[in-house]
Amino acid sequence: MTRAANGIPVRQLDLGTLLPYLDLHLVGATNGVRLFGAARVSWAGTPYEEDFARLRREIGQERAFLKRLIKALGHRPSLLKMAMARALSVVAELDPLNPMRRRANAGAQLELEALQSLLKGKEALWSTLLALSADASASTGDAVLNRPVLEQLLDASKRQQETVARVMTQTAADRFLRR
Repeated sequence: MTRAANGIPVRQLDLGTLLPYLDLHLVGATNGVRLFGAARVSWAGTPYEEDFARLRREIGQERAFLKRLIKALGHRPSLLKMAMARALSVVAELDPLNPMRRRANAGAQLELEALQSLLKGKEALWSTLLALSADASASTGDAVLNRPVLEQLLDASKRQQETVARVMTQTAADRFLRR
């Protein structure tokens, strides 16, 4: 057991548990990139199109960060899980919740709610890693679980949720109120 200078045992990351968890979030992020791309298409020509384009770019960057983090922990993402992610991302691109890409139907509402769920899951990932970072930094170094970077990612996920919530509330009347 490793001990810190003060004699307190240092807890180490359980990579056998953490890496499969990160792999599954990488699968989700892969699908998230495609789903936000599909949402951009659904909202093309509206004031919200750029919001979804920006969110897709940000999620793509966060996915790349997560992939680098997994590799920094000495792991290659599971080939089976990445094949599953690619297959699911094809389905995501078809946008099964809103296949006609309409903005004024229940499918559009479900699409926005699904995006919110993905973002909430991503927020949970960054919160979890942030909670681990204090203990893990003693055993792995700040280069792996960098607190300031994780705090930025957590803040970004909250801002992204606010963006989708704004679109959802500003457009709800178009979906659910008759003229």
